[in-house]
Amino acid sequence: MSTTPTTSTSTALTAHQIWTRTRGILLALAILVTAGIVMAAVRSGDHHGRLDPRSADQYGSRAVAELLKTEGVTIRVATTLDEATSETGTDTTLLVTTPDLLTETQQQDLRSAMAKPGTRTVLLAPGRPSVGTLVPGISAKSPVPVEARAPQCSFPAAVRAGSADIGGERYATERPPTESCYLSDGLPTLLRIDAAGTDTILIGSPDLLYNDRLDKEGNASLALQLLGSRPHLVWYLPSLSDSSARDELDEAEETAFVDLIPSGWLWGTLQLTIAAVLAAIWRARRLGPLVAERLPVAIRASEATEGRARLYRKANARDRAASVLRAAARTRLAPLLGVPARDAHSPEALLPALSSRLPDGARDLTDLLFGPAPADDTALVRLADQLDALEREVRTS
Repeated sequence: MSTTPTTSTSTALTAHQIWTRTRGILLALAILVTAGIVMAAVRSGDHHGRLDPRSADQYGSRAVAELLKTEGVTIRVATTLDEATSETGTDTTLLVTTPDLLTETQQQDLRSAMAKPGTRTVLLAPGRPSVGTLVPGISAKSPVPVEARAPQCSFPAAVRAGSADIGGERYATERPPTESCYLSDGLPTLLRIDAAGTDTILIGSPDLLYNDRLDKEGNASLALQLLGSRPHLVWYLPSLSDSSARDELDEAEETAFVDLIPSGWLWGTLQLTIAAVLAAIWRARRLGPLVAERLPVAIRASEATEGRARLYRKANARDRAASVLRAAARTRLAPLLGVPARDAHSPEALLPALSSRLPDGARDLTDLLFGPAPADDTALVRLADQLDALEREVRTS
């Protein structure tokens, strides 16, 4: 006597069902990715040419460069430290746009060039990473918003310019500076130090040099006086592509990838992860026990059978359909064979009674009544026909 194969119900989702359930989440993710790309492109476009005297962008500095040229000042743009320091002298002003981009070795080399007698250097927004090395004895404090501020000092350039759009970094000094201007809570956002034959000016923010701010307040006057006091101006745009920076970075220890990601991106990724988890919980299938419910109306058996059959077909649940067909056939055959209802689905009780009832009882009906699921729809139809034929044979025997 053969054993009963275990029948299982197909719960695998079709590709169409998976797409239907996940398309909303995929669409939301696509919108977020597209928005991020667009915002990054727009942001990169806005920052293109920042403080570049050749750029006419919003944050470029072409306007002030043109004004300086009309005053007879020659401007040379330097993108490497060697180019910038080789031109320093008593008739030249060195403007360093983003000192914080310089490596430690570059800062020390720049400091050596700034210490030459007669050198004038203008540093734009040097912060904690650079100000201590470039200007010893000076420290950067918490920044403040950029807004129109009065000079509040006797520095001639600031007095003539009047109010200017300035803010950003604030500076504290351990030694008395030559000039402290545009104060915020008692700390200057413009600091001039004249010592050992050198003239160094620290400006807390570069905004007064931007194209879109040059015509406001006294920004143009202050910029021309700070940068145009000498016939030559070296406009240094620090870059990580500088060979001196690359050499130091190659020698530095390898930095973890996570350390290079800004904290804002890490928080954004965490928020997106939480949102995805919540969306998955919201859209997840909630499985629970089956609840019997009385139908509010009477439904014809043929309609219920047809509806269930269509559901099985839509889900490709041939195993479930075959199990229902065999169970129904065994339920109807049991009383005809004198088998108790409780043993209708036991092959040990049903098969011997069935063999003794049929003329050719020697044939094995195990696969027909307790066999595996059909491989395709054709086999399922053939199974249904064979079960019907078996039931008619038993009734007529």
